[in-house]
Amino acid sequence: MSTSKQLDKLCLSVVALCLVLTLLFMFSASLGLQAAAKSVKYAGSLFDDSRVHKIDIVMEDWDSFIQSCENEEYAVCTVVVDGSKHANIGIRAKGNTSLSSVKSLGSQRYSFKLEFDHNQSGKSLDGLDKLCLNNLIQDNSMMKDYLVYRMMADFGADAPLCSFAWLTVNGEDWGLYLAVEGVEDSFLARNYGSDPGELYKPDSIGFGGGRGNGKDFNPEDFGLDAADGSPSGETSPDAQQGGFPGAQQGGFPGGQQGGFPGGQHGAFPGGQQGGFPGGQGGQEGLNGGARGGPGGGMGSADVKLQYVDEDPASYSNIFDNAKTEVSEADQQRLIAALRQLSAYEEPTQVLDADEVLRYFVVHNFVCNGDSYTGSMIHNYYLHEQGGRLGMIPWDYNLAFGAFQGGSAASAVNESIDSPVSGGDPDDRPMLGWIFSDESYTARYHALFSDFLARWFSEGQLDAEIARTAELIRPWVERDPTKFCTLEAFDSGVAALRDFVSLRAQAVERQLEGDSSPVDTGDLQLSDMGSMGGGRGGPGGDAAFPGGQGALPGGGAFPEGGTAPNGEALPGGGAFPEGGTAPNGETLPGGGALPEGGTAPNGEVLPGGGALPESGTAPNGETLPGGEALPGGGGFPGGGGFPGGGRLPGGLPGGDGLPAAGGETGTAQAQPADPARTWLAVGLSVLVLALGLLIAAKKQY
Repeated sequence: MSTSKQLDKLCLSVVALCLVLTLLFMFSASLGLQAAAKSVKYAGSLFDDSRVHKIDIVMEDWDSFIQSCENEEYAVCTVVVDGSKHANIGIRAKGNTSLSSVKSLGSQRYSFKLEFDHNQSGKSLDGLDKLCLNNLIQDNSMMKDYLVYRMMADFGADAPLCSFAWLTVNGEDWGLYLAVEGVEDSFLARNYGSDPGELYKPDSIGFGGGRGNGKDFNPEDFGLDAADGSPSGETSPDAQQGGFPGAQQGGFPGGQQGGFPGGQHGAFPGGQQGGFPGGQGGQEGLNGGARGGPGGGMGSADVKLQYVDEDPASYSNIFDNAKTEVSEADQQRLIAALRQLSAYEEPTQVLDADEVLRYFVVHNFVCNGDSYTGSMIHNYYLHEQGGRLGMIPWDYNLAFGAFQGGSAASAVNESIDSPVSGGDPDDRPMLGWIFSDESYTARYHALFSDFLARWFSEGQLDAEIARTAELIRPWVERDPTKFCTLEAFDSGVAALRDFVSLRAQAVERQLEGDSSPVDTGDLQLSDMGSMGGGRGGPGGDAAFPGGQGALPGGGAFPEGGTAPNGEALPGGGAFPEGGTAPNGETLPGGGALPEGGTAPNGEVLPGGGALPESGTAPNGETLPGGEALPGGGGFPGGGGFPGGGRLPGGLPGGDGLPAAGGETGTAQAQPADPARTWLAVGLSVLVLALGLLIAAKKQY
């Protein structure tokens, strides 16, 4: 009898344990539990960063493939990685602005993406499904991406693995590349286990959301030079991120981060962080997105990770760029997370908070304007698992101030608490929550102190830069397709070492409450490369007043006058009829003064546009290109465009708003819902336990 009771207790205990385990597996995500990340063979083979690896691409018709690279279509090749041969592999060119920049530079050195499972499901390189080969364009140090990913991973952010690789084509030298783990299935499994959640690459206006999104990008649509991607007519180290002497991050003297005198972060006087008077941040601007029109960046609300409403269609720039197969339930879960995040209501409940904080510590240290915190608002992955959001870094070749194109002083002393280009942290909720509560900010600052101690207390980062330079310099020297000379590489490495040292000093001062800027001496950001591919783009050697050398395009002196220090202006434009710029300079293109009005100090705007009918700007300025205001009336009072009118100048490709989303790439098949799987397992175990109980009772 006692034996029977003991069996009863044993079986009941087994049943209870099975029930608890089943519930834990079913609701693990909501309880904050994650599947264990797995170790992978490729982490220790291809991504051993102590050496330069060798990758040979074997193709019968390489020349034809290169000629069609801008189409980003897949071809078939054989790849030999460190002696290991892999046949029937998919290959295509990749990139955003860099894709078109390669051709404009007269080069064939494209970045490539290798898909080991493109033609055969399950095929991999030591477990790796996708591999990116980055061409190191616009980076004279040739190690910015590498360093940032290295620091991210070391500091606890989820970052792709990477290493340097010497690329050959059919046995012939092609050049030094950075091999980067593709942020897709293998990456997800390595970092998040067997139930990795969902992955997105938010993007609007056709930048980087997926395959093909970069090929129709026209730099001229955004005021950039088509050949090198640098801001048109804007290259002075002394004119901080702007056109004329003394104009901080903007066009005319006294116009802080904006176009006209007194216009903070925006175009016209009184227009804070936006285009028009009274319109803070240009609310309800592009794509109908709230909070973030012209002054807050080019992207719509969804790429800023702002909550819009409950309709998934309002988040097309996220869901259309999903990298995993997304269900309606996945969409609703993400929207709910964005709603809570944007309201700053217990944001840590919907974030992998520690990982996000660590991501932004490294991100805000390296000053990358080509990112979530920049004006383009792209180049990041969004990860969602069980209703919690995380950030994954991507594309840092223009970090360390190169994208912004301003002075070294402005980049080195950039605020760690207000790093959003032309806007406020609240415009980017994934960043803004950090400053919504003193406890979050304190944790962020504490992590920043930890980061500085980890990488600078004994010169660790400087030593890593020196080690990496020593590793790759022989390969740079023999590289037949590199975008810069060996001398420029050496200068880039030296400038990078100086930058990170000065940046650490500046951040340390900020953490101590000291607002005094760090003196950057003769540091030139252009030594590290720029949007011009190391050829003197923003902040480079070709400059407006105060700069060295001639200006881009080799323009002649304008008729009737000279620039302050004898430089020529881009394009060689003549003085406009009827007026001159403040110090005798002309604006690029040589536009005439608009009919019916002048700018405050006699300047003219690019293109010489006429004043719009039925309305004038506050002080008589005109809009670039002479566009009429939306609806044919005056400037809107609320920052948005009334009546659905068109944006001044239109968007790339036409006057209309961009089509929602872009090509998303191949959706990957997902395993069955793990909650249901474990429920079935649990029920099966329960049935088995009950069967054992009944059998035992019958026996006794």
